[in-house]
Amino acid sequence: MSLYPLKFAPILKERLWGGTKLKTVLNKEIENDITGESWELSAVPGDVSIVSNGDLKGKSLQEIIDANKADLLGESVLERFGTEFPILIKFIDAKLDLSIQLHPNDELAKKRHNSFGKTEMWYVMQADPGAKLIVGFNKTVTKDEYVNHLENDKLLDIMNYEEVSEGSTFFINTGKIHAIGAGVLLAEIQQTSDVTYRVFDFNRKDKNGNLRELHTDLALDAMDYEKKDDFKVSYETELNQPNNMVTCPYFTTNYVHVEGNVTQDLSDRDSFTIYMCVDGKVEVSGETINKGETILIPANMEEVSLLADNAKVLEVYI
Repeated sequence: MSLYPLKFAPILKERLWGGTKLKTVLNKEIENDITGESWELSAVPGDVSIVSNGDLKGKSLQEIIDANKADLLGESVLERFGTEFPILIKFIDAKLDLSIQLHPNDELAKKRHNSFGKTEMWYVMQADPGAKLIVGFNKTVTKDEYVNHLENDKLLDIMNYEEVSEGSTFFINTGKIHAIGAGVLLAEIQQTSDVTYRVFDFNRKDKNGNLRELHTDLALDAMDYEKKDDFKVSYETELNQPNNMVTCPYFTTNYVHVEGNVTQDLSDRDSFTIYMCVDGKVEVSGETINKGETILIPANMEEVSLLADNAKVLEVYI
């Protein structure tokens, strides 16, 4: 069966800190007021995306990868990652602050969890007035200083806060301590991994009255204690052009503001391409995606057309 631009049913996740913006802003069919995440494109075991359009409707992403391999992934992606889909795409709604956390690198994640590490980026789609993210430390600290602040409930004193608005973009490399703050709706692009080391959760309790598990000891050897200003992403917004935001070993992301008809040449990419609509709606080679929707372009498609009155999309590939 020939491949085509593939849409997938969102996998919705209730979270202690979740809200209702996935429904009110992105029109997801959520049934409660604590839905924090919509997994748009996932091959995480137990949470594998299911096709929602065309002849392959009802098939899982993994089934399609196994049947098509390089035609879907690209030869270079297949050589590097095998048939494990290497990217996880999410929309996240933080009604409350997320826990302060970090992610291990590939080497540590493989050793401890037989998993990829978790390098990620955030694109803010909407933020309430005064909403902030935590990204890194506000000064370089030693491991002992960090532990002392953590044990004395003063970790927030050494966190770096960043106020955000629509379009704010951040690159979160492994080892960097971080948290999404209350009032932020964002798109997240990350390595396929669900390994998170939670170090502080504001002493909150879950619906059963229990504190959530912390990973204090695991985090110590995974953390970067240096103050670094390497996380803010600046990018151009030239109309109808792929404006580079992030290029790293795990993904490349471009910002494309579409007005009219744009043809993207994918012939030299040797990778699948993902489009996330972060504003407006856009027709992608005959398939429409609205704000808050995602589409996967197989690697064997050599070009794609984008048609919109006024839309903003993130273009992601390996």
